[in-house]
Amino acid sequence: MKVVILNDAAEVAKYGAEIFVKQINKKPDSVLGLATGSTPVAMYQELIAANKEGRVSFRQVSSFNLDEYLGLPGDHPQSYRYFMNDKLFNHVDIEKFRTNVPPGDANNPIEACLEYERMIEKAGGIDVQLLGIGRNGHIGFNEPSSSLQSRTRVKTLTKETVEDNARFFEEGEFQPQLSITMGIGTILEAKKVVLLATGEGKADAVKQTVEGPLSAACPASALQFHQDVVVIIDEAAASKLDDPDFYKYIETENRRLEKHLGL
Repeated sequence: MKVVILNDAAEVAKYGAEIFVKQINKKPDSVLGLATGSTPVAMYQELIAANKEGRVSFRQVSSFNLDEYLGLPGDHPQSYRYFMNDKLFNHVDIEKFRTNVPPGDANNPIEACLEYERMIEKAGGIDVQLLGIGRNGHIGFNEPSSSLQSRTRVKTLTKETVEDNARFFEEGEFQPQLSITMGIGTILEAKKVVLLATGEGKADAVKQTVEGPLSAACPASALQFHQDVVVIIDEAAASKLDDPDFYKYIETENRRLEKHLGL
């Protein structure tokens, strides 16, 4: 697991965006795994800028989002399909028919989950999966106690997650308690995983993910199993790591090696 500690959230967004830009330029028909939430938005803004500057094109890219609220149609302002259109897809040259978000209004959610898995497999698997992380260590809507081998499925949201997301809903507005989410096993099949975390509120979750034991109590700790994970965090999110300077040293040496090898 590679841990990159940067000064602030703006640097985290830029660093994360460059990973995606390099991936797409290397493989124009890349399959991206995308995430919602406040942390990825800044990275999407960087990708939009890169697209408008001509540094990257999304024309052949396909995407699969991590999750969606169950019970919300795609045109609902609080749906994750609406979020992705508003924050990224409407502003770059991606073909909308290549963008996939779990159907929150599916008549048969169980079958929809199975079909989502089939679609990812048919696309050749995900090249780079973007993740945020919840305060309780959830990735996607895989809450604590989720099976580390789980697949795309319907999940009940924890009280903590519902409370964290309540700020996005108006008082009295229907707030879903269920979701469709990629499973941890699905996420681990991505060829590369990029996790972004900023702010002191994520520090405990980051510590458990990077330095804690592998445990269903912190779903993100399953990323320790993956051979190519980059955890990109700011100083605040790194504040509870045992030795942040160690990770900074390793990153400096890695950059020196990459420069030497011309990578």
